[in-house]
Amino acid sequence: MNRIVVVLLMFSAFSYAQNSETPKSNHLELGAFSMSLKVKDIKKSVEFYQKLGFTYKNGNIDQKWMVLKNGNTVIGLFEGFIEGNTLTFNPGWDQNAKNLEQFTDVREIQKNLKSENVKLDREADEKTKGPEYLLLKDPDGNSILIDQHR
Repeated sequence: MNRIVVVLLMFSAFSYAQNSETPKSNHLELGAFSMSLKVKDIKKSVEFYQKLGFTYKNGNIDQKWMVLKNGNTVIGLFEGFIEGNTLTFNPGWDQNAKNLEQFTDVREIQKNLKSENVKLDREADEKTKGPEYLLLKDPDGNSILIDQHR
């Protein structure tokens, strides 16, 4: 009898999950993802992340910024450039910073976010073309940078 009840409960839960409405999906192609980290000492940070298997991708240690990569994971290390750790997206690039043939322009992303009433801390100039960026924060105060380089 207990087995029958358990089977019925599992079936009910499965049926509910199959029939319940899914949240509205607003797919935005944001481009390559990396984590930008605020660091205190760029040289110590680079040495540390190299021990974790990260290798040089771009940057200038004398200018106090470096981009490192491990597999598909990309991190940027910035001493004195950013206020805090930041999720970074680059429209127009893949994970290897190679140009994508087609991509969603940062201004189009901005229009979509504004239509969803997302508060932007810095807006892209919609009258321009090419490189531009916008800044926003998630509900927990985490910074998000959408930075288009081309």
